[in-house]
Amino acid sequence: MPVLIFANGDLVNEQWVRPFLESPTAVIAADGGAYHVLAANHIPDIVIGDLDSLDTQTEQALAAQGARFVRFPAEKDETDLELALLYAAEHFPGEELLVFGVLGGRLDQTLANILLLAHPNLKGVMVRLVEEHQRAWLFREVTAIHGRVGDKLSLIPLGGDAQIQSTQGLKWPLQEDVLSFGPARGVSNLITAVPAEVRLRHGTVLCIHTDGSWER
Repeated sequence: MPVLIFANGDLVNEQWVRPFLESPTAVIAADGGAYHVLAANHIPDIVIGDLDSLDTQTEQALAAQGARFVRFPAEKDETDLELALLYAAEHFPGEELLVFGVLGGRLDQTLANILLLAHPNLKGVMVRLVEEHQRAWLFREVTAIHGRVGDKLSLIPLGGDAQIQSTQGLKWPLQEDVLSFGPARGVSNLITAVPAEVRLRHGTVLCIHTDGSWER
């Protein structure tokens, strides 16, 4: 089962999160992400960070209910989410990490949260950013996309160009095509068969899967 990690970004409606909380391996809150876990009527197993976003009363209540705290100084090089991801990768090897509350709010923090997927210490770890209607993850070889026909799929190269070997189940197929770093060519493809599949020859690609029923 996956390890759930809650960041302190926007998570307007926690109700959709509850099914994920039924049987995870562990629930980790990055500092103020603990409020999101509480709003979903759950107690985090571990709270990590400098705890500058957590009030004393909540901290004491969590401790009384068995939450464990991993504290770091306020002056540090890593963000609280980064620390939570590295902790999870070290203590729960082989588990998939699902991360909630990573988008919204400050642009710098949102971008930093997304780019944490490329952290060198997380190479080989499946980390998915999970929103109510969207999922995002990195892949370097092949990925399968389980969703519904009509869902949107965007492929964004990170750190340089990426060469797509082949795709299956997409309206606009890519075959030995290069996605250049910068241009938006890989955005807003459509799934026509499930599971869809994308294979790379080289490069690193951010895959963003959006529910087709979600209109923005």
